Amino acid sequence: MDRAIRGVLFDKDGTLINFSRTWAPAIREAALFASRGDQVIADKLLVAGGCDPESGEVAGGSLLAGGTNRDIAAAWIEQADGWALDPLTRHLDEIFTRRGVPHAEALADLPALFGALVARGLIVGVATSDCALSAHLTLERFEALESVAFLSGYDSGHGSKPGPGQALAFCEACGLAPGEIAVVGDNSHDLEMAASAGAGLKIAVLSGTGTRDQLAPLADVVIASIAEIGPVLDTTKA
Repeated sequence: MDRAIRGVLFDKDGTLINFSRTWAPAIREAALFASRGDQVIADKLLVAGGCDPESGEVAGGSLLAGGTNRDIAAAWIEQADGWALDPLTRHLDEIFTRRGVPHAEALADLPALFGALVARGLIVGVATSDCALSAHLTLERFEALESVAFLSGYDSGHGSKPGPGQALAFCEACGLAPGEIAVVGDNSHDLEMAASAGAGLKIAVLSGTGTRDQLAPLADVVIASIAEIGPVLDTTKA
């Protein structure tokens, strides 16, 4: 590879944070809340979101794997009568923040990882389909905010994935050209965001819900997890 990578923009869930262990309790609570306690309807909402009600497994590329809370609310109000979009979105933001942050499990030593990237002259950003508050509190919990120059949620005003807005906002905020950033994610919408923004390097990780078959056609490099990102960046020109 011959790309001058100066910044690395990470997805959060499934990339920095263990998806299933972090979100399983929140997803079930959110569906039950949206169904007003009707387990039959809650199971239908889970299925609509791409979650198996029995195992709790979330399919790669599904609504719950990559959609925003507003996307989820919009889909769920079609099957859960009586909700308006904005109130349900606010409730989902609250549930996912309250339940997700305490259950979050990092996939690496995030302060060490981010610190090492900054030490080699790279700018670190995080762009997530979660709300900004949840992302902030999660990174704060792991003492990983200090090295993060840019943090964006779906509600930060930059649009949502797979649109290019969050990646372009990272570039603008940090003085980077799109071709100078690497985007790292576990789902197709992360890599599609990278492509639509003109990112210089698209790195897929297999630590989340996306499979190799789903991600390889969209990525420049596929790695098992963020623990392997150093050697990938070593092949780029800083």
